[in-house]
Amino acid sequence: MAERRYLYTPLTDDVVVSLRAGDRVYLSGTVLTARDAAHKRLVEILEKGEELPVDLRGQVIYYCGPTPPPPGKVIGSCGPTTSSRMDIYTPKLLSVGVKGMIGKGKRSEDVKDGLIKYKALYFGALGGAGASISKCVLKARVLAFEDLGPEAIYILEVKDMPLFVINDTYGGDLYVEGTSKYRI
Repeated sequence: MAERRYLYTPLTDDVVVSLRAGDRVYLSGTVLTARDAAHKRLVEILEKGEELPVDLRGQVIYYCGPTPPPPGKVIGSCGPTTSSRMDIYTPKLLSVGVKGMIGKGKRSEDVKDGLIKYKALYFGALGGAGASISKCVLKARVLAFEDLGPEAIYILEVKDMPLFVINDTYGGDLYVEGTSKYRI
């Protein structure tokens, strides 16, 4: 069984290098949401040499576009989106300090190389579990790019968000290693 760890943001190099593909984690602290449009805008700002609206050092980005909160709730459903759509932008964001990403699906070789180079992790969240994941969110507010609606950057305060380490800083890949156990 995979090791179960409790993590707190912001992530440090010491924490990142202590984890391996397959580890089960429960993440608490602040997490930023960002999808395609927000990633594109962040990279455009960096390419212009301008200051980002948020400090990304040590941050975890959740590939999610939360739905509006129902009455009495902090947030609506907030399940993971397909991570590969962010792959074109990810190495640049890793270079400015992002230490973790949460999503679903495989990552490109460029992203996996960036995780090794910049000491970062890719976490998997269960697709289709957005309503369940929303129960881990204690607070939510728009932080940047409000004009993007659900694709704006939100800051979420989470407690014990259940995740798996998919790709680690050593080149480990749970999707490759996990399926190899069942090959004949």
